[in-house]
Amino acid sequence: MSQSAPAAPAPLSTPAGGSRLGRFAARVTGPLGSWWRGSVIPGIEHRAVIAKVDDEASLTPRYAFMILMSAGIAVLGLLLSSPAVVIGAMLISPLMGPIIGLGFGMATVDGNEIRRTAMTLAAGIVMAVLFTALIVALSPIKDVTSEIAARTRPNLFDLLVALFSALAGAYAMIRGREGTIVGVAIATALMPPLATVGFGLATLNATVFFGALLLFVTNLMTIAIAAAIMARLYGFGPKLTSRQSGMQAGVIIVVFLGLALPLGYSLSQIAWEARAQRQARDVLAEQFPRQAKIDQLEIDFSGEPLAVRATVLTPEYRGKAGAQGEVLLARALGRPVKLDLEQFRVGTAAGDAEAAQLASASAREQTRRDRETAALVGRELAILAGVAPDAVLIDRDKRLAQVRAEALPGASLATYRALEARLAAAEPQWKLQLIPPPLPLPPIGFDGDEPDRVGADNLALAIWAARRTGVAVSVVGSASRADFVLTKLREAGISAQSRNSSVSGATVELDWTIGEGTEP
Repeated sequence: MSQSAPAAPAPLSTPAGGSRLGRFAARVTGPLGSWWRGSVIPGIEHRAVIAKVDDEASLTPRYAFMILMSAGIAVLGLLLSSPAVVIGAMLISPLMGPIIGLGFGMATVDGNEIRRTAMTLAAGIVMAVLFTALIVALSPIKDVTSEIAARTRPNLFDLLVALFSALAGAYAMIRGREGTIVGVAIATALMPPLATVGFGLATLNATVFFGALLLFVTNLMTIAIAAAIMARLYGFGPKLTSRQSGMQAGVIIVVFLGLALPLGYSLSQIAWEARAQRQARDVLAEQFPRQAKIDQLEIDFSGEPLAVRATVLTPEYRGKAGAQGEVLLARALGRPVKLDLEQFRVGTAAGDAEAAQLASASAREQTRRDRETAALVGRELAILAGVAPDAVLIDRDKRLAQVRAEALPGASLATYRALEARLAAAEPQWKLQLIPPPLPLPPIGFDGDEPDRVGADNLALAIWAARRTGVAVSVVGSASRADFVLTKLREAGISAQSRNSSVSGATVELDWTIGEGTEP
């Protein structure tokens, strides 16, 4: 840091009588302020603290290496949804150093120090985001895990956590309690939200990207400002004028308000969702006997109407509970509701409820696995078809996935059929349909009155393509051979017609025609 504080600093404001702010501060603090300035501040080794802050906030090869290692561990922990691995990333992350250095630079209004620490911090952020995005891009796992989701909705409590952690961290730095820094690093969790930003960038998920970015910026600004406050409190930057001190106070207030308002709104939304969960549970419980138990209740607040899924263990089945519950929930929550209610009938004997609960948990686990399998099948089919995942139509109940493929360079109808067959072999429980573009149909060669080996394969390929596309087929060839092909196509449920049956030859030509065909 370019500015070195004296060993015995002057009071925190300008010299006595030199400013209104100084006189006001002296009146407010009174004897306590005099004791603080006379006994506590002189005991601080200001030059040693500044040297320590400078060292922690420097852009060095060690800093870059630890940033990359911490980012890599953090993103793997997020992808695996492993809190233990995520904590390991927090322990070795060096981001706290430059952020506290930025706070000290703000406290002393040292432009050079602010620029230096800001560059160190920016370099670390860029390296971490790009490195984590690269890992996610190369990873076969790109699902939003619970660890990732937990860092996409920051609220006012996150700001308070960052504030208390920063005060503890700055105190530990000033008073030489470095061991406390480990706990502070875990509390503020700087690297996991930054790794989540990288995940959002790699997956082009704007909700994850901006939510995690807001959490990281909240932690960053709160730590820097809290460090600046602690630095001023302990006598760093004693020569600042009242104008500079007033500007510092104004910036701190504006930043805290700018962060607190949206985070406060987010907290109020989370609180409303918690109340909605309780209200929904009470409303559903009223539809069943007292012995009934709400085993599971999930509400998707992002949709319109609200999607409510509930599982009830009840000794008495209630046929109208779903419809009545939907109306009552909409009235209680003040928003339209779509209720998916599943009832498990249980007896009143001991152990019946526990057995039903196990059956319900097993059913939920199977549903979760089916949902994950459907998502995986959809991604794989999208990759084969050269389209975005949302272009794949999936019916999870029927285990059917269908997509219309883009025209791939050099690909024929046989290529698309082979791709479909390859994925179908990997997912035998699913019916996969890859709809090819309307490429030329293969000719049907004959050996006498029957298609030859290649002709039979081509006929099977034409039938597959016509079934998938639903487009009618025209047949051109000698009368007997064209009739043979027409019969096979129509037996397969394909709309087909002969265009010129007087043509002679050993080959029957096929082409697409405009008209009604079969549904794929």
